[in-house]
Amino acid sequence: MAATGGTCESSVRKRRVDGRKTDSKCADSREEHGADSREDTEEETGPRSLQTGTFWLTRIVLLRSVAFIYLVAFSVAYNQNKQLIGERGLMPCKSYLNSVKRYVGGRIGPAAFAYTPSVLWLLDWSDMDANLDGIALGGMALSAFVLVTGMANMVVMVTLWALYHSLVSVGQLWYSFGWESQLLETGFLAIFLCPVWTLSQVPRRCPPSLICIWTFRWLIVRIMLGAGLIKIRGDKCWRDLTCMDYHYETQPVPNPMSYYLHRSPWWFHRFETLSNHLIELVFPLFTFLGRRMRLFNGAVQILFQVVLIASGNLSFLNWLTIVPSLACFDDASLGFLFYSRGGAKRAVLEMQDEASAGRAAKPTKGMLIRRVVNISLGVLIGCLSIPVVMNLLSSRQVMNTSFDPLRIVNTYGAFGSITKERTEVIFQGTLSRDPKDPEALWEEYQFLCKPGDVYRRPCVISPYHYRLDWLMWFAAFQTYEQSEWVIHIAGRLLSNDSAVLSLLDRNPFQGRDTPRWVRGEHFRYKFSQPGSTSAAEGKWWLRKHIGAYFPPVDLEGLRGYFQSRSWPHPHVAPGRS
Repeated sequence: MAATGGTCESSVRKRRVDGRKTDSKCADSREEHGADSREDTEEETGPRSLQTGTFWLTRIVLLRSVAFIYLVAFSVAYNQNKQLIGERGLMPCKSYLNSVKRYVGGRIGPAAFAYTPSVLWLLDWSDMDANLDGIALGGMALSAFVLVTGMANMVVMVTLWALYHSLVSVGQLWYSFGWESQLLETGFLAIFLCPVWTLSQVPRRCPPSLICIWTFRWLIVRIMLGAGLIKIRGDKCWRDLTCMDYHYETQPVPNPMSYYLHRSPWWFHRFETLSNHLIELVFPLFTFLGRRMRLFNGAVQILFQVVLIASGNLSFLNWLTIVPSLACFDDASLGFLFYSRGGAKRAVLEMQDEASAGRAAKPTKGMLIRRVVNISLGVLIGCLSIPVVMNLLSSRQVMNTSFDPLRIVNTYGAFGSITKERTEVIFQGTLSRDPKDPEALWEEYQFLCKPGDVYRRPCVISPYHYRLDWLMWFAAFQTYEQSEWVIHIAGRLLSNDSAVLSLLDRNPFQGRDTPRWVRGEHFRYKFSQPGSTSAAEGKWWLRKHIGAYFPPVDLEGLRGYFQSRSWPHPHVAPGRS
């Protein structure tokens, strides 16, 4: 055995130096002596190095990453869907499905599925909350399985994709964010990483398709170019390098790091903006310039997303954008993530040794069929990319748009314009009979994460997503006529509705009478200056009253407003005099 080990050692060294094939006698010897011989060899020579150009470990990392995002997304759905699109939600999905059903002729058929792809069409609508919970819990269970084991097949990944598509399709305004389509596209591509039935981290008869790997690479290129081009064509501050002077303070949901980064020197903000343009417009093109340049781009893109994660609460967008960047790496570059004696890494080393010795398994009929499927995937993505590329080249570029109902290939972009001032809508309620009484005490509701109480530290929630808090950011620079759902919330607050209140952090009327009046007040918010008197008092924010966002409303006054929009009128709390 010692002699054999010495021969193998010299062969391994020989392969490392000049890249020539492993001596066939050494390979036969390893096969004859089995695992003990390999372990002795590794002890004498150290861990063997993975070769470049294969993607077995890349597939495991990609699948686990996609599963992690699915797990977060389904968790958000489980915790918030009932309040937003459930039976008593702000925008019930049952009402939406009924409107689609009427639009397509009153039947649940191909037209209905094409317009709104969702398994909810097939379920009993008598308990829609249970349906929504079932979809979310099923998605959480499957994604957790893939995340923990690193194993998946097409059945599992198709199920995850179909379940989340079912929620996005009926989510209406609450699922209108660009990362919902991005997750669906990423999840669709992940389907083709897997064998049809086999559950294995390294399924020998289903090698990772280079075509599928390139579809992920093409995705990160489009994401970054879309984001970069929309900025250059959009707000002037991106061109004069001043956008980062405002971004940290005015982004949808700042975190504590945003507070300090906002006060960075002017030259640092210019550096950030210029770096942003390089990362989004130049470095993605490195993907097409060979392995080393591709590795560089992948590392830069991941680092960029980590910085964005640390500096704000952009939901799971940045975490999701890391996923296609991982496709820039092959097994040799990701091997450090796996144990040297782990089953997956050992299996890949064995297959690489077999391929070097010319003993790779011959393609089976199933493998040949799979090649046809992979080629078809490439053709499909290529065809669906045509309008996306035309959009990227257009001076009228639009972002976060889908050109097909299944959202397989989409346009992306973020922060094409930057708001220079932060405004917030603050809900206030009072027990006073007369809302115009100067002595009326107006008490504030606090949301879970968006700025409100100036003494409250900005939250850290990424990759979690508070959908209502995000929509309130958009509502603040619109009018309540443009965001009618704000009045719907006001009506629910007037009845101390438990569903809506579960989306808030503080109800000032908890355990008391319901408020008689609710109003929306508009404030301008600015970060306090670190080291200032305000900061010493514990204030993270300074705010100035702008005026009324919507006037005081009561339940009776909202009756006609609710009826005209087919909203269920909140009940008047019992005992109210």
